[in-house]
Amino acid sequence: MAGIGIILVAVFVGVFALVALPLVAVQMGPSRRRQQATATLDSALASSRPDRGGEQPVDLRKHAHFSSIPWLNRQLDRLALGPRIHALLDQAAIGWSVGRMVLVSAVCLVATAYLINLRLHAGLVSLAVGLAAAAIPAAWVAWRRQQRFERFEQELPEALDLMVSGLKAGHSLNAVMGLVAREVGDPLGGEFRLCYEEQNYGVELKVALDNLLVRVPLQDLRIVATAILIQKESGGNLAEVLGKASGSIRERFRLRRQVSVHTAQGRLTGIILAVLPMALGGALYLANPQMMSVLWTTPIGLRLLWISGGMTVVGALLIRRIVRLDI
Repeated sequence: MAGIGIILVAVFVGVFALVALPLVAVQMGPSRRRQQATATLDSALASSRPDRGGEQPVDLRKHAHFSSIPWLNRQLDRLALGPRIHALLDQAAIGWSVGRMVLVSAVCLVATAYLINLRLHAGLVSLAVGLAAAAIPAAWVAWRRQQRFERFEQELPEALDLMVSGLKAGHSLNAVMGLVAREVGDPLGGEFRLCYEEQNYGVELKVALDNLLVRVPLQDLRIVATAILIQKESGGNLAEVLGKASGSIRERFRLRRQVSVHTAQGRLTGIILAVLPMALGGALYLANPQMMSVLWTTPIGLRLLWISGGMTVVGALLIRRIVRLDI
């Protein structure tokens, strides 16, 4: 009996080896191939070349994820404001998501309005101050975006000179764009690197330049992109055109600095006139809270407060419009 049991066990193991193991191998084959294909695609879409040292990988994939919170992501996806905020955050190169931006603004609004209302017991004034606080994250993003664009403009003439040297040496346009991507630092080097990688992965030059202009909507860069596309269609000396564009950009920088010097007094006047009423009101409130509380505890005080605040904002905008000249 023991021998028959051993024979039955051996037969069962043999049948299992002949039937089950091939089925498992068949099931694991596509999964393994799928994992290899996914890894290859990820490596192609977000890869860094060995000769770039410590540079960050370039990711060409389009991300439409606005928030890690599902319901907030759905609401932002329905609104037209979500993609605009996403574009601003990408242009500022902050790394925030749209959901984080919205949540930070909401926290600033609620916390500031609650604290002001707890101190002053004025709902409308607290709401106005809360809305101003909620705009602080957006203002910070806009400031970071403007600073990044200014650095891009400052690096553009040197990058064009590098492209001119490469073209005169006999290199192709794609090669000199890769040279700029390697030699010039961020933000210009990173944007040109992304444009260069898009062309390497089969994107047409016009589409790659259009994507570059979407990411960096600057007039100087638009002129350069237009010159490159015209030269591609009609021919001509691209090195000479880019050299003249570099000279024009440097001349614009000189005129802009000169205008900034002449308008410095007007800009300082606008800042003082905008900040002085709030600073003076805060100082008077600290000195005599009962006297200043009339502005938000009586109907005539609230009316005067709203009128004076509106006139201050309009005056600051007018002064800004006068002293800001487009060159």
